[in-house]
Amino acid sequence: MPKNTKNKKSKSAKTKLPMLQDQKPKGLFSNIFFYVFLIFIFYAVFGFVFQNGLGIEQKPISETVQLIKEGKVQDITVSGDTIEVTLQDGTQFTSEKESGISFSEILADNDVDIASIAGELRVEHPIALDQIITTVLTFGLPILFLFFIVRQMRSSSGDILSFGKSRARLFTKDRSKITFNDVAGADEAKREMQEIVDFLKHPDKYAKLGARIPKGILLVGPSGVGKTLLAKAIAGEAGVPFFSVAGSEFMEMLVGVGSARARDLFKMAKTTQPSLIFIDEIDAIGRQRGMGIGGGHDEREQTLNQILIEMDGFDERTAVIVLAATNRPDMLDPALVRPGRFDRRITIPLPDLKEREEIIKIHMRGKPFTEDVNIEKVAKKTVGFSGADIENMLNEAAILAARESREKITPADIEEAALKVTMGSERKTLQTEDERKLTAYHEAGHAIVAANVPEMDPVYRISIVARGASLGHTSLPPERDRYNETKTRLTSIISMMLGGRAAEELVFNELTVGAADDIDKATELARKMVTEYGMSELGPISYEGKNGGDWLARQMNEGVGYSQDMAAQIDKEVKEIISKAFKKAKDVLAENKEALDKVASKLLEVETLDETQFKALLS
Repeated sequence: MPKNTKNKKSKSAKTKLPMLQDQKPKGLFSNIFFYVFLIFIFYAVFGFVFQNGLGIEQKPISETVQLIKEGKVQDITVSGDTIEVTLQDGTQFTSEKESGISFSEILADNDVDIASIAGELRVEHPIALDQIITTVLTFGLPILFLFFIVRQMRSSSGDILSFGKSRARLFTKDRSKITFNDVAGADEAKREMQEIVDFLKHPDKYAKLGARIPKGILLVGPSGVGKTLLAKAIAGEAGVPFFSVAGSEFMEMLVGVGSARARDLFKMAKTTQPSLIFIDEIDAIGRQRGMGIGGGHDEREQTLNQILIEMDGFDERTAVIVLAATNRPDMLDPALVRPGRFDRRITIPLPDLKEREEIIKIHMRGKPFTEDVNIEKVAKKTVGFSGADIENMLNEAAILAARESREKITPADIEEAALKVTMGSERKTLQTEDERKLTAYHEAGHAIVAANVPEMDPVYRISIVARGASLGHTSLPPERDRYNETKTRLTSIISMMLGGRAAEELVFNELTVGAADDIDKATELARKMVTEYGMSELGPISYEGKNGGDWLARQMNEGVGYSQDMAAQIDKEVKEIISKAFKKAKDVLAENKEALDKVASKLLEVETLDETQFKALLS
């Protein structure tokens, strides 16, 4: 597309969609109480001025009458209850008379002749200031309140007159500063996104070959891998109007609002084409229909129906592309993800080792690090971290360094930050010596079992320092990125998880609640081995059904895919896996009792052991 045409489109987007621009912050003059305060100040100030005059002396009415008797008064002006007196020598003063009695009656009661006044006697009938203010407040304040109420309704996000207007935010080329250079990793996803950018910039190249660009692109991946960031990068690269909206922003209490907003959003996008629409967390409105209350005919489904119509109703020459992000693609309605609506699905997995190194380099920008910080080592110790986790980790490391008043971030800061992100901050817990000993043997049990079962990663750190909800932890970060798991390794993981409970039984012949989380995770993994992975005597059969691990569906026996008899067999297989793994853990600890005592004693002494210290104790 020619450059001048593209600029013209972007300018049109700004002029035609003023409601999408950032609103100015409300100031003092938009507050109704400010104006009410001004009215009362005006009333008080001017009331004082009118009552006391502009610096004119005030005398009692009796003195005024006496001066008239003596023939010293030149002129008198009666204005309401105020008497303005001018003497023959030019002196001026005022007096106040009683209400309800005229000045002539006052003179007559005091046997004073009006002819004693050398000049003239003027009588005026002004409107009192309090009458004016009362009238203004009676009629003006209700009008003022009504004006501000209407203004607030129109300017607020809950504007009753614009419920059907889209809440999408518009990003143009000069507002979107993120490009593909700011997105580390996800090379395959960026390569596919580059096709979209190229189409928006050069649509004729594709039209000559009869190619049709995908109407919709679905970004799928775990939370924090950069789906939203990738969509922002497309906006920055393409240089076309980019409408961003969250799936929940379509929903309101009023019926029909969601579908009206969907219509308005696509109308604006068509007006400013070529353009992009990004719907974040589309599973909020794109869930399978027919699952709602009353047969599923609810507001969410009406909104979804409208989006389906808008996406499938595009003209072949309409250059509007819809991007959507979700981490629950299994919940989306089949009509939404079919070709013709979302033609392309791009999966963005957790970053691998190389991608983590690139992400770390990006988030290290603007932060000073010591020379001994090894990016490759940090990347190896962050297996399973998403881009958001890495950013949070480095930010926490910077906070730790600043707290210690250091000028640079050290590897120790990064390691502590990684533990803080995954497990929580250290906390000082007052424990008795017996409780510390229980915790030490519990964590030592995890470590000893992990070191003596097959296919386990090496123990990296053992600690009895409380973090988060746990009283201690044993860290076994994966040595490499794994994309597959074996039954042997999964069984070893369950044995390692139960090593703490096995150590408690072996050493103290007692059970504690400290193993509750370990037991819960081990049971969940064993159940998946039976129902999802087919690693049991029941054979390679999936027993999860369409509702997966939905607890409510299992209780109601809906969509589970197996009978009550099969459920009993599944429970039996899960118990057998747990029992064998627990027996394995107890046997390992019994054979290595001396090493268990050494590790526990050292933990009671230093509280934390690293990989080197642990291996030295075992050797």
